[in-house]
Amino acid sequence: MQVVQTSPASAQPRLPATRFLTDADVSALADWPAAIQALAAAYAQPIDPACVPPRAMARGDGIWLRSLAAVVPGSYLGCKLISASPRAARASYLIALFDAGTMALAGLIDGNQITGLRTAATSAVAVDHLAPRRALRVAVLGSGFEARAQLHALSAKRQIESVAVFSPNPRSRAAFVELFASRDWPVRDAAAPQDAVRGADLVICAARARGEAPILFADWLAPGATVVSIGSTLPEQRELDVSVLARARSIVADMPDEVLHDTGDLLAARAAGLSLDARMVPLAQLVSGMAAARIEPGDIAVYKSVGSALQDVVLAGMLLDRALARGVGTDLPVSIAPVAK
Repeated sequence: MQVVQTSPASAQPRLPATRFLTDADVSALADWPAAIQALAAAYAQPIDPACVPPRAMARGDGIWLRSLAAVVPGSYLGCKLISASPRAARASYLIALFDAGTMALAGLIDGNQITGLRTAATSAVAVDHLAPRRALRVAVLGSGFEARAQLHALSAKRQIESVAVFSPNPRSRAAFVELFASRDWPVRDAAAPQDAVRGADLVICAARARGEAPILFADWLAPGATVVSIGSTLPEQRELDVSVLARARSIVADMPDEVLHDTGDLLAARAAGLSLDARMVPLAQLVSGMAAARIEPGDIAVYKSVGSALQDVVLAGMLLDRALARGVGTDLPVSIAPVAK
């Protein structure tokens, strides 16, 4: 947190400048172990739902603007804005952090990499509580930015025995294999999704299928498998077949209400007549030890993520504190001024 300095000549506090962090600044400041540790600590504490309200989304003609806000006790108040045009395949991410003591604008941060960082780091926290305590056989469905981030984060937290990757693009799969070829575990290119999934302890779904059709089916899963699903966050998006949710003993969620009511996979399951409410486990309850995801070792557990402002603000706050300590970023010449209310 920034410390407010008071001028002896005036009773008015002299506020620190607003620090701006670019995408390159974020790269220089971030690392997976610290991100995972920060999020594990955040989810181990009781979370007041009022501190992390549902997201809001404004839609226009082929464009949308999403906002996610959170208050992190002992840290910052923050909001992430995402503007996107799916037609143009363009998006921008901005995180604003406010000082909890002065309400001053403490930082503005390019949220592009933080979005991938927080998604993958939170998945690693969930997997650490769901997957067997041994080297893991991993299947990855998807080979893009999010899929790569998921594997980077997982390898920073857990041992890996092997990885199989599938995506519809052979060149992208080959690039994925090449990226991780220097690791201590083998990475292979699977010709079909079921080939990648066969025998896996952990299945990471990080790519929506063309036409928003499901990409994972229950009869591919080994007993006791853990499934991570991060690619279906809107009502029109699909990733998991209904059969996966029907077989799951539990569905662990970072934002349970949004996962239940605002994601295409869960909406399809409800339409098929599945009763899911009793099987929902908030991630905070899993991490804090208040709830378990399995009864028998062979149970299937699903971690379903839509992303949370808590994750964004925790990591953005950690990075801003590092930036202030290390002299990274740019102080803005002007900023907003808190006003008396």
